[in-house]
Amino acid sequence: MEAPSGEPSPDTRAPEIGVDALGYLLVQVTKLHRAHAHAALEELGVYRGQNFILTALGEQEGLAQSELADRLLVRPPTISTSLERMEEAGWIERRPDPGDRRISRVYLTEAGHALRDTVESLWHDLEARTFADLTGEQRDSLWQMLHQIRENLRQRCRPQHYRQRPGSNHSK
Repeated sequence: MEAPSGEPSPDTRAPEIGVDALGYLLVQVTKLHRAHAHAALEELGVYRGQNFILTALGEQEGLAQSELADRLLVRPPTISTSLERMEEAGWIERRPDPGDRRISRVYLTEAGHALRDTVESLWHDLEARTFADLTGEQRDSLWQMLHQIRENLRQRCRPQHYRQRPGSNHSK
């Protein structure tokens, strides 16, 4: 159906619910991408989520555990468990904050920096394979759309919602 100007009319139908819905497709794509990433990371001995910690610390070392949790939209106990494993592997070290010794700051070790570089290369390879058949213009459009979707969700959800367990009755 065309509008009087010859332009296609905006779709006024109710959004599809089910396997053809945009949200469902987004979840499918995310799951497939995560599965490919997990398989590659597993070969390096990196558990799920640890790659995001490596990236965050590569961008800004010395973050407190609570700051990492907020940045990665996870609960603090999740970060604590991951950091314990990473510390045992020799990838990070925790140091007390000089101004408040109750706070632990997290830093990459030399091995952690090397692993971060390897993980970054892995992500570049995965990105190249994931978007191989898209033009530069399509990639730019997708990037803009995904950023807008993320911003929409961030504006409508407080970070503590991400840290709550499903079914918990603890709301602020």
